[in-house]
Amino acid sequence: MQAEGSKGISKSAVAAAGAAFLLLAGGCGEPEAPESRAAAAPVRVIAEPITFERERTRVEAVGTSRALRSIELFPAASGEVVAVNFESGQLVRAGDVLVELDSREQKLAVELARVQLKDAERLYARYEATGSSGAVLPTEIDAAATRVEAARIELDRAQVALDDRYIKAPFDGHVDVTDVDPGDRIDTGTAITTLDDRTSLLVSFDVPEVMVGELDMGDDVSVTAWNRTSTEFAGSVVEIGSRINPNTRTFNVRATVGNDDDALRPGMSFRVAVDVAGREYAVVAETAVKWGANGAYIWLVREGRAERVPVNIIQRRQGRALIDADLGTGDDVVVEGVQRLRDGSEVDYERSGFARREPTRPSGIRSAAH
Repeated sequence: MQAEGSKGISKSAVAAAGAAFLLLAGGCGEPEAPESRAAAAPVRVIAEPITFERERTRVEAVGTSRALRSIELFPAASGEVVAVNFESGQLVRAGDVLVELDSREQKLAVELARVQLKDAERLYARYEATGSSGAVLPTEIDAAATRVEAARIELDRAQVALDDRYIKAPFDGHVDVTDVDPGDRIDTGTAITTLDDRTSLLVSFDVPEVMVGELDMGDDVSVTAWNRTSTEFAGSVVEIGSRINPNTRTFNVRATVGNDDDALRPGMSFRVAVDVAGREYAVVAETAVKWGANGAYIWLVREGRAERVPVNIIQRRQGRALIDADLGTGDDVVVEGVQRLRDGSEVDYERSGFARREPTRPSGIRSAAH
């Protein structure tokens, strides 16, 4: 009897312990209700509106300059030099006589042609005055008129020969040194000097063929002379080559650079930089871009809920990133508070304008050797 009582007490104790455990478990489950309600509350984040900008690639190359207009002067006739009217580096104006050749014979030829013209004009006037009387045949009058025109042509020819004895500046510019001195005999193959209009310079540089179609006339460029590393000069594209060099796989581009202060010289080399605008992409703060097992992604706020969107990073700029994704101008991207977000989470957010800050220098650089 005592043994059976002991077994009964043991079963009662087990039942009581089970009941106590259930009560304890039920008691521990009661606090989960407030946590569930808290999880359903909107997640507070900071978001910003999506904006769009063009991708920019910086092309850098070495360029060589030449004057806007540059010529080498040669005489149009042979003869003896009687005067050199310029000094090296002098600024001359269009029409200024730079070199004079002996012109005595040409001046006499002009005077003779002028006399012959006057004589032909007098004879023609006399014949025409008597033409109505029949004393002079019409054929004689026509021949006299022809002689007038021929004499006028001879005068013009003599004047051209005289003008050729003076080498003049065809435009405003600076002359270079000369090896011609008074007393020298020169011919049409003798170089007198060079003349440069350096009010602006043309800088030629080579661009990789991958940039074909990316550069446009008028695009801004910046050039820096190697002896002026701290000074940049602004310019613009004025010529784009139509052929690709098969050896270097580049094409030639020319930009004009102002030289109002005459600080630059033709023939100088420059470091040239061009920022090329590409396709348009969405721009977001770098803090908005996160990484997962499948790559980069961002969190968008659409209709008050979080949505995870995969993206491809196109270009990084200081504090910002250009991304390729299916985005619209009305979307907002989460920049702070993403740690607690899940797909479909309800969000409560305020906006910031981080992505609308002024763009900085692009990080992508392509170089081309001149």
